Amino acid sequence: MTDTSHHDERIANMSFASVYPHYVAKVEKKGKTKEELHRVIEWLTGFDEQAIKNLINEEVTFTDFFSRATLHPNAKLITGVICGYRVEEITNKTTRNVRYLDKLVDELSRGKKMQNILRTPK
Repeated sequence: MTDTSHHDERIANMSFASVYPHYVAKVEKKGKTKEELHRVIEWLTGFDEQAIKNLINEEVTFTDFFSRATLHPNAKLITGVICGYRVEEITNKTTRNVRYLDKLVDELSRGKKMQNILRTPK
């Protein structure tokens, strides 16, 4: 993948609060719940529901969001294409982490089993 500094900068400066309602709408449209979304976010980042609310209220950028996160050790197992990019080939750390989150939200909305979304052993 060819990263562009403009693309990476745009994502890094985007606020989590501006994207979060789209995540909620996407999963609810497909019959999933906000609680399931929060479970996915917590798995990836370590942020519980209160932390998510606080980050939304602070309107943190994705750079700040992921600098405060404790990324799950199995996050590197998130692979595939999202928004036209292979997540495992994204070299910019913030962009890759945002695409990890996008990929998990996509998997949830498509009805993938939570055990598989959370990359847990069978």
